[in-house]
Amino acid sequence: MVALTRPLGGLALVALAALILSLALGSVSLSPGEILAVLRGQSGSLAQTLVLELRLPRSLSAFAVGGLLAVAGALMQVLLRNPLADPYVLGLSGGASVGALAAMLAGVGGLVVTGGAFAGALLSTLLVFGLAHGRGGWTPARLLLTGVVVAAGWGAVITLMLAVTPADRLPGMLYWLMGDLAYARAPWPPLALLLAVCLLGVPLGRSLNVLARGPLQAAALGVSVRRLEWGIYLGASALTAMAVTSAGSIGFVGLVVPHMLRLLLGNDQRLILPACALAGGSLLLLADTLARTVIAPEQLPVGVITALLGVPTFLYLLYRSQ
Repeated sequence: MVALTRPLGGLALVALAALILSLALGSVSLSPGEILAVLRGQSGSLAQTLVLELRLPRSLSAFAVGGLLAVAGALMQVLLRNPLADPYVLGLSGGASVGALAAMLAGVGGLVVTGGAFAGALLSTLLVFGLAHGRGGWTPARLLLTGVVVAAGWGAVITLMLAVTPADRLPGMLYWLMGDLAYARAPWPPLALLLAVCLLGVPLGRSLNVLARGPLQAAALGVSVRRLEWGIYLGASALTAMAVTSAGSIGFVGLVVPHMLRLLLGNDQRLILPACALAGGSLLLLADTLARTVIAPEQLPVGVITALLGVPTFLYLLYRSQ
């Protein structure tokens, strides 16, 4: 147990440092003392507005979305038994994007965009499952290929929607597609989902460890393989849907973070899942801080930062694993 909790303690400290850094940096910088005074209710109105109304909700949302994507990536890699699997590989991001863009194209916003993205992700989940299910059920290879085809179809629909979008709505839609946390103001639902999945995933860690070795071995050891695979897929779909509805399409977090942690910590899912939640949240928190500050007061889409950081990092990890 000590071997499991020690790395998590270190990652928790990294997450706390990333949170403090995100609250301190921006177009107006704040010292740690000013942040502490705000949290105690002893600071002026400007600092309170910056921390409590602007930066803290966005920072918590960034942490939650990063953790959701990383945990979803770890689950997908166990399900498909492929270390290169990604939360978006089964078309979930494309479906969510189509739902959100349809709401934007109709001229509505707020909760309707969020609901459209969530409905699109769930529709993509049902579509991939339905098409991949054959006479003998579905296999990881069939599921993966079906997801790639469905994702390509969603990409074509997105291109068509952008082509017919009025010019005044096009910038907001493009920013959403690139991943944008500027309007993330409700961090508690994704944080609650992330905590719930981690609490449920740790007791299932032994079953996930066995499933990662193959379905035949898992079935021989008494694991209900089909039920567990359905649970993994639906859980990863819900995590990805919540992340996409909160921040748009953000890539590479769910691919790089689980892969990197497995190289560092091994393949014990009891450790990997909560570690992914902390490391993924910290990574996206730092990426969003960089997106807010690199050309302040202007802001970059956080998806651009994760892509710029994720591509060389993943290539390096892939080279080391060889």
